[in-house]
Amino acid sequence: MTSFRFETPWALLVLLAPALLWLWKHRRGRRRAAVAFSSVANASRAGQSWRQRLAWLPKAVRYLAIVALVVALARPQAGRELVQDVSQGIAIEMVLDRSGSMQLGMEFEGRTPNRLDTAKEVFKRFVFGHGRSLPGRPNDLIGMIAFARYADTVCPLTLSHGVLKAFLDSVKIAEREGEDGTAIGDAVALAAARLQTAEETMARQTQKNKDSYEIKSKIIILLTDGVNNCGRRSVEEAGELAAQWGIKIYAIGIGGEAFLVESTPFGDYRRAVSMPPMDTRSMEELANRTGGLFRLATDAQSLQAVYEEIDRLERSEVESVRYVNYKELYQPFALAGLVLLALAQVLNLTWFRRLP
Repeated sequence: MTSFRFETPWALLVLLAPALLWLWKHRRGRRRAAVAFSSVANASRAGQSWRQRLAWLPKAVRYLAIVALVVALARPQAGRELVQDVSQGIAIEMVLDRSGSMQLGMEFEGRTPNRLDTAKEVFKRFVFGHGRSLPGRPNDLIGMIAFARYADTVCPLTLSHGVLKAFLDSVKIAEREGEDGTAIGDAVALAAARLQTAEETMARQTQKNKDSYEIKSKIIILLTDGVNNCGRRSVEEAGELAAQWGIKIYAIGIGGEAFLVESTPFGDYRRAVSMPPMDTRSMEELANRTGGLFRLATDAQSLQAVYEEIDRLERSEVESVRYVNYKELYQPFALAGLVLLALAQVLNLTWFRRLP
């Protein structure tokens, strides 16, 4: 939407001076002369030259010049109203366990995919939305770290969630020799380090409009079914690092019945397997120390309920900021005023010159 204004409108009061002067002269000219003169009727019949008929022109040009200069002094401006959405988003690192135990089956809407695939699918719902309970996270800076024996950055923090989905789909169970393990401490520490530099990441991604996004808070969503059994950092050290940097940790333990789904010529069947107990104590301490939450999920439904709870606790905000960008328009008026003044002077010195 466009608008128009004068930055210094009081300058337009100067235009009243010529009007008042003309009115004063007009009223003065209506007075009768005290001494009568002879008739000039015969002289008027002689006719007027073009010079006489246009004798008013230099004065009119001068008045127009004054009007143009006064308008320029008032600084006319044309403005365009712009609306900018300023987002206060959450920086989120998803830390996903891909160790061998994540191949165990899990109930998911009548199917039994493995725990990793279930976790990936529910996380997609959290990011992209799924019904009213999960509206999606379009304004959040989201990254992903996957870990088994080693922690790796699968996707850096990004606002382009389509890229995140492609990287998420590429995460697989650790199957190579020497790759399996559960380095929870290393993974959480890596996630905290990525979030610590989230402002720099955000600045690179929004460099064309740096003021349109700010990070409201930083969180880690840790999803695992095991015990920290390898890596350089302990869970306690990683939690201390996150707490020091003001990062909340939402820890989700994947539990429930431990079984593998095996295909046979007669169909799929479940084979129960024995699993070491999950280290729920360390994860609960990790969450409590950083101001987050610890929850257990035994199937896809309870896992989604945990994400719904996180979604309610950590909401991003979008505020519309309206401002008007004004463009100065005084230059044409100033130029026109100067040209008209020069023209009036030229007319007075040439065609309409009066001899003494």
